[in-house]
Amino acid sequence: MEQLKQRIIQEGVVVNNQVLKLDGLINHQVDPELTMEMGREFAERYRERGVTRIVTVESSGIAVAFAAAYELKVPLVFARRKKTLLADPDAYCERVPSFTKGIVTDIMISREFIKEDDRILFIDDIIANGDAARAVIKIIQRAGAELVGFGVIVEKCFQSGADSIRELGVEVESLVKISSLENGTVQFAD
Repeated sequence: MEQLKQRIIQEGVVVNNQVLKLDGLINHQVDPELTMEMGREFAERYRERGVTRIVTVESSGIAVAFAAAYELKVPLVFARRKKTLLADPDAYCERVPSFTKGIVTDIMISREFIKEDDRILFIDDIIANGDAARAVIKIIQRAGAELVGFGVIVEKCFQSGADSIRELGVEVESLVKISSLENGTVQFAD
């Protein structure tokens, strides 16, 4: 997605050889036009798959997942990163380490919002090591739902996350693939 690549070059901040900060685009400030365009792109890639629900992880994936859900006219469910006092005690839950935060958290989805007959499109912002993505996939599988694909805004190809998801037999669609952040420069894979 050329527009996204240009915005990453203009506004992305390479923190180190592993971390790209995209706060001005998707992680802190959201550009509504770009977000809707990314959602349309995911919707087009998965329109013929019979998606009944979109799942994402709170919080950075919510905006683009919402845009795709809007385009596909299906509900959006986001996995919460921690249990609250009001959370469903019978929710699907997985423990995951956070690559960017350096902590372990629980992610959970209420059984009320993911059903056995669902055909789920999972959308996330950035995939690095894939821990959160694998946890969401486990939740989808435990629910008995079908995962029709995994859409990711930015795939960091130099880390193992996306490949580990592909090894599970899941189709991964990335809007942008980054091959390197060496020397403070974003290098795209395609």
